[in-house]
Amino acid sequence: MNEPANKISRNLPPGEVFSPEQLRTLAARIKDSGELGRSRVYASLLDYLVQCSIDGRQPKEIEIAMEVLGRQTDFDVSRDSAVRVYIHQLRKKLDAYYRQQKCEDPYRIVIPKGQYTIAAVPQKLQPSPVPAKPGLSFNFNTALLASIALLLAANLWFLIGERNTANSTALNHVAPHQVWQPLLDDEIPILLVMGDYYIFGELNANGNVARMIREFDVNSSRDLESKIFSDIEATENYLDLDLSYMPEGSAYALVKIAPLLQSTGKRVSITMMSDLTIQDIRSNHIVYIGYLSALDKLSTMAFAASGLRIGRSYDELLNLETGVYYTSDAGLPESGAQFRDYGMFSTFPASSETQLVVVAGMRDAGLMHTAMAVSDETLQTQLDQILGTGMDPQHVSFEALYEVFGVDRMNFSANLIYSNHTDPSYIWGNQISSFAN
Repeated sequence: MNEPANKISRNLPPGEVFSPEQLRTLAARIKDSGELGRSRVYASLLDYLVQCSIDGRQPKEIEIAMEVLGRQTDFDVSRDSAVRVYIHQLRKKLDAYYRQQKCEDPYRIVIPKGQYTIAAVPQKLQPSPVPAKPGLSFNFNTALLASIALLLAANLWFLIGERNTANSTALNHVAPHQVWQPLLDDEIPILLVMGDYYIFGELNANGNVARMIREFDVNSSRDLESKIFSDIEATENYLDLDLSYMPEGSAYALVKIAPLLQSTGKRVSITMMSDLTIQDIRSNHIVYIGYLSALDKLSTMAFAASGLRIGRSYDELLNLETGVYYTSDAGLPESGAQFRDYGMFSTFPASSETQLVVVAGMRDAGLMHTAMAVSDETLQTQLDQILGTGMDPQHVSFEALYEVFGVDRMNFSANLIYSNHTDPSYIWGNQISSFAN
C-alpha cells in the first residue's frame, strides 16, 4: 500500500508503525549485530529510549543522565555534555547499523537531531550492489579483520596444542619454577591479558573515515568517549570503530606462555587490555603479554615497586638507582642494520590472593625474547641464579630486564642486564590498593 507523501516526508512516532514487541525485538537485533560496539552504555541507552517510546514519553536530558548514565541529582546539563555526546554517537551507530545490515524492514528507527527520543522513518530502497573492485573496502573491514582473527586464532591454538604435546616433559619442569608457582598452587583462575592498541577513526568533511588513529591515552571505547566529552565539537571529528590490533610478537609470546599455564589444568581465559576490568584484576591471576606502551590500566601496578620507570617515550626505561636510560632503536630498523631492543619481566602480588605477571617488550624482539626466557627450561637458570632460594612462594616479587640484539627484525642474542627483588608493600600501600584488595 502506498503511503501519503506527507506521511513519508516526516518522522513518525514509532508506535504508529511498530508494536511494543516489534520495537523490543528490533532493539535486540541492533544490539546483537555488534554495531553498538563494546560499551554497554549504548545498549542501555537504546533500551531506555525504546521503553520511553513505548510509554509515550520524551525523557529530559537530566533523566537520561541519572537513569542511564548513573549521574547524581546535582548533574549540570549546562556544563557536562555527556548525554548529548552519547545521543550523538548512538545516532551515528544506528545509521551505521542500517547502512551495514541492509535491513528489508519498511521502516527504520532514528534519533532526530536535537531530540532525546526515537522516531520511525521509511526505509529507502537500496540499489543492487555493484561488484567490488579489487582492494580492501572500509565498509567490510571489520568483518574481514574478524575472519582473519578467527583463522589466526585457530592456527595459534593448533600450534599451542602441538607444542604442548611435544614438550610436555619440558613444561613439567618449567611450570613449578618459583616465578610461576604463585599462579599454580591454588584454585584461582588465570586470565591472559593481551596488550592491544585501540584504534578510532578521524572523519573528513564528508563524514567519511579519512584515517585511523592510535593515541596512547585512548585505550578503550570509554577513553574515546572521555576524549570526545571534553569538546562537544569533537563528536563530528571522530568515530568509534570498535577496532584494535596487537603487535606481531604477541602471537609468538602467547604460543610460548599459554601451554605453560594450560599444563596445570587450571582454567585459563584470555581478554584484550581494552576489555580488562577492575573486577578481572580482583578475581584472577593476571598474565600480561604485550608492549610496555599497551600496559594501560596495569601500568601503575607494574611500576609501583619497580626500580625502573618509563622514560621520555615508551621505547625507553630509566634505571632509578643509576640514572641509566635503556632505549630501544628497534622501531624502524633499516634493512640489514643492527638494532637493540629491551624486554621486561616482572611478577608481584596484585592483592593478598592474586599474582600479576608482566611479559613485555618495548618492541617485538624484546617481547619475544622475554617470553622465551621465562618459558624455557635452560634460560630460566639465569633467573635461578639471581633469585636464589628461600623466597616466599606465595609472595614472589621480582623484575628483570633483557637487552636484545638483532638484524632485520630478527633477534640473535640477548643478555640479562638488570634484576631487582621488589617490595610488595609499595604496591599494597599505595593508592591502587583500594581496588586491588
